[in-house]
Amino acid sequence: MSTWNPEYDVELTDSEDEIAMKRDFHGREAILFVVDANLETERLMDALKLIRGAFISGMLVNGKDLMGLVFANTKHSPPPQELQCLENIVVPANCAVFLPLRQLTKAIVEHYLEFMASAEELFASEYGLAEPDGRGSFAYMIRLCIELLEKCGKKLNNAKIVYLTDVEEPHPSSSREFQAALQKASDLEGKEFEFQVVPMTDDFNYEPFYKEFITLSRAIEIDSFRVPDAQLQREILEDRKLRQDFLRRCLGHFTLSLGPNVSISAQYYNYFYRHVYPKKVHIMRRDNSVVQKRRQIIVRQEDKETEQITHEYQIKMTGGWYECKVGGQVLRVTTEQLNRVRNLHPPGMMLLGFKHRSALPDVIYSKPCNFMYPDDQNIIGSKRLFRALWQRCLEREKIAICLFLCKRKSVPRYVALVPVEAAQPDDKNYRSLLSGDGFKIVYLPESKHIRRIDLCDWNKIDNTATDEGVDLFQKVIRKLSVDYQPNLINDPNLEVLQANLLALALNFKTEQDGLTQLPDPALQNKRIEKFLPTYETIFEPEIEPAKKRTAKPSPDEGSAPKMPKIEESQLSSYDFVKQLIKNKHLGSCTAQQLRFILDQHFEVKPAKSLTKAVLIERIETLSD
Repeated sequence: MSTWNPEYDVELTDSEDEIAMKRDFHGREAILFVVDANLETERLMDALKLIRGAFISGMLVNGKDLMGLVFANTKHSPPPQELQCLENIVVPANCAVFLPLRQLTKAIVEHYLEFMASAEELFASEYGLAEPDGRGSFAYMIRLCIELLEKCGKKLNNAKIVYLTDVEEPHPSSSREFQAALQKASDLEGKEFEFQVVPMTDDFNYEPFYKEFITLSRAIEIDSFRVPDAQLQREILEDRKLRQDFLRRCLGHFTLSLGPNVSISAQYYNYFYRHVYPKKVHIMRRDNSVVQKRRQIIVRQEDKETEQITHEYQIKMTGGWYECKVGGQVLRVTTEQLNRVRNLHPPGMMLLGFKHRSALPDVIYSKPCNFMYPDDQNIIGSKRLFRALWQRCLEREKIAICLFLCKRKSVPRYVALVPVEAAQPDDKNYRSLLSGDGFKIVYLPESKHIRRIDLCDWNKIDNTATDEGVDLFQKVIRKLSVDYQPNLINDPNLEVLQANLLALALNFKTEQDGLTQLPDPALQNKRIEKFLPTYETIFEPEIEPAKKRTAKPSPDEGSAPKMPKIEESQLSSYDFVKQLIKNKHLGSCTAQQLRFILDQHFEVKPAKSLTKAVLIERIETLSD
């Protein structure tokens, strides 16, 4: 999701016959890695490790994405493992295609891991460095990348060329090659391919060449270019799971009505991305084949007199109905009629008014917030009007109160549109690279969302702490405060699942550091250790509750005997025993009491090994 700017994103036309082209959101994401052979051995291995992490994490996150690898400024051009992939592609000199754009598989990743194991020793002999100064044609390299992206055989939605290098200027500024390289930037802008330079050193200067090249390829002003943080770029590129956590999927498109005949088109997103675990399936034991399930709805008509089925037929889910009794009659409501009631209003958002920002609490626990973003798919000029509304609300500290129906058959909700600004690019965090300007959709709570809590039960004078106790726990809270960064804590269950998949597929172990960023409990105990004497002085030492004594096992039984529900004095009466037999209540007697009945009334001494069921059956037989 790119930052919207009406000066570049919106094109207003006076012609009513011109049809606005809708953006196609379907397609795959492609990343073509280009590694500069001028990298030193240590930096070259760091670049290969970065690509290795992108391959492995990309295969786990989205297996349909395309990835490729090209080496630039090489002396030799060895063919890739898949020879027929370059039949319609002209590979220029000083370039080598190691992997064309392909969907990652186990075989491809294993091939790359084998190459990486011997790259430190064999890279110089197999690929080498371009002669005489280690500089190949940058323009030819860009042309090769464009050709690989265009002829990958898949429909692309987001294509990116990632150049890993530490050379600040590919050609001298006075050479023809320098001007030819700048001309290739217009080709990238026309093809809508993104070019990104990832420096393998932190002190990289973009001024000699790449600042002008990137601004030309993105069709932006050169003054708007800001130098990104190289370390953050490498971390985001290496760990595709991090991008998955911040990825915003559009939840839907809707129309925001601002008044009579004034509307804009917009879309809304989640602020977080839920991890989708693999779907559970049932398999056959004999051959591990997946069990196919099918649901059928059968309607049967039964004769009331004979209770036999006279008619039977199958219906679809939409062909069902609901029945309810009203006034002694059966009222039947079909699914179509029910959907008509649910769809009285079309999905959308309607502006009701404005309030000051202070009228809205900072935190509302009713429902997670969403993010609102404009688009020109249905209404041309929505981005420009959206930006005007956003700037005005931001300047006057206003929030917009709206009625929102997100989709069909949903319940309308009152929402507040809070204007938010993107984090500054100078901030050293991931959010500065992945957030933008827009409105935050805050769902306002209703009466059913507010709990009624009786505070009189605990808010008493007896439970009031002293000022010394409050000050003590304020110090404890300050000592235990941590800088929580959710982007550094992964899902532990997903980490274990992905580690098991990698161990099964690629036969190597990964570090499961899902919770390593959390504070160490031993270190926390050490921090508050000095407050324990003061705590015991103010609140008195804690007294552990007495543990319940377990029942001692008897020598005759393996466990403690159950408490009898019937007294033995009652069992001495034969009439009482006959009543128990008649009512089938002998089960309420213990095994010892059943032996007493046999010995007292039937003069039978049973063995101790007999179970309770056998004793009951013996008594019922003798009583007959």
